[in-house]
Amino acid sequence: MTTMQLLSYEPAPGRAPAHTKGETPAVIELPKPDMAAGVPLMKALALRASTREFTDAPLMPATLGALLWAADGVNRPAKGGRTAPSAHAFNEVDIYAVLPNGVYRYDVPNHRLVLKHESDARNLTGYQDFVGAAPLDLVYVVNMSRLLAMPPQQRDIFSAVAAGAMAQNVSLYCASAGLGCVVRGWINHRALSDALKLNEDELPILAQTVGALATTLTSLAD
Repeated sequence: MTTMQLLSYEPAPGRAPAHTKGETPAVIELPKPDMAAGVPLMKALALRASTREFTDAPLMPATLGALLWAADGVNRPAKGGRTAPSAHAFNEVDIYAVLPNGVYRYDVPNHRLVLKHESDARNLTGYQDFVGAAPLDLVYVVNMSRLLAMPPQQRDIFSAVAAGAMAQNVSLYCASAGLGCVVRGWINHRALSDALKLNEDELPILAQTVGALATTLTSLAD
């Protein structure tokens, strides 16, 4: 019988947020998504992949708006329904956009980014060596105070399902738009919470790096 080889994780050296690059507005209004853009769903599924090589080219506002709407935007305005499922519509997972010019929270109902902290915390969203090079890191944060009506034994499961659905929405959008992305779970929860200035009832559980591909993949037109 062979011995299973397990990954060995060791604490990384201490890191600190970097100085912001560019202006840091208090609010970033996001363009509405173009519902006719991108490739068909089956094509996006065929192209969905994880990548760890990115350029530092900034994302255009239209791209950022479409990406965040795909993640958890309002797709049924009459009832406030969203693109990602949430048990009992608790909507307990917030999305933080960690950008070179600051840490922002996605304000879903108003489709905008609201400044949380003026720092470049991209290098604190994970341990991998490529973290911090891409223009955007999304962090999925569970607000535990919204789950008080749910049995304790179900809270971790359902919030993880919701975060996973959002991350998959982003992955499919990136495949459709020709961007690269990768979901990451190896994070220092305390250091990241401090970098994002989270409250004690908020827990970052997942991160996702997004950016232009550093290597050329198969053309969407092929």
